[in-house]
Amino acid sequence: MTGPAMSTRPNLHLLPQTRQLRALHTAVRDRRAGLDVFVRHSRRIIRLLLEAGLDQLPFAEHDVTTPVGATYRGLRQAVDVCAVAVVRAGESMEAEVRDILPDVRIGKILIQRDKRTKLPHLYYEHLPHDIAGSHVLLLEPMLATGGSANAAIEVLRKAGVREEHIVLIGFIAAPEGVAAVGAAHPGVRIVVSAMEERLNDDAFMVPGIGDFGDRYFGTTHSGA
Repeated sequence: MTGPAMSTRPNLHLLPQTRQLRALHTAVRDRRAGLDVFVRHSRRIIRLLLEAGLDQLPFAEHDVTTPVGATYRGLRQAVDVCAVAVVRAGESMEAEVRDILPDVRIGKILIQRDKRTKLPHLYYEHLPHDIAGSHVLLLEPMLATGGSANAAIEVLRKAGVREEHIVLIGFIAAPEGVAAVGAAHPGVRIVVSAMEERLNDDAFMVPGIGDFGDRYFGTTHSGA
């Protein structure tokens, strides 16, 4: 799904839907995929997402001299960047963040959705002490209802982070989740690798991927 969401949500950034990306999604969405296949292909998608997320941040002009003595009119990142993982699924993205930004500071937020009410509940937060002055990559792979993402964004805002300094990195998203975040926090940019069709009665995305955290960390059957 690319049309309505892309046209009505200017802060939604969907990765180019290349054949390569679709092949990666085919591997991870297969309920028969083993842990090694799921993790390996997910990490490739996560790397693409993080690079796209970093591209949303401010850059400054920076010239360098090439090995042949010429000047390259380049760019370099112009802001401090932190990452904040929404435990536990968001922790799947930490290794890739560390590969790209070896000195990045990573915070944690634990929010769990009540299985009956589907509402999010904040259990824990631990953020870098100077996060208010940083741009933040918020690592939340599953943007379903948007409840957990909005709760995490509120935690960041209370810590002093400006809304327009937050880039939400999502593996997949439902239209309902994108709409919920856009309505509550229009300044937040959202980067996802795929838009789903809808949510089912259990608030799982369709066609979906199952429980991303459980599948990535190997704690349940892939088809559960």
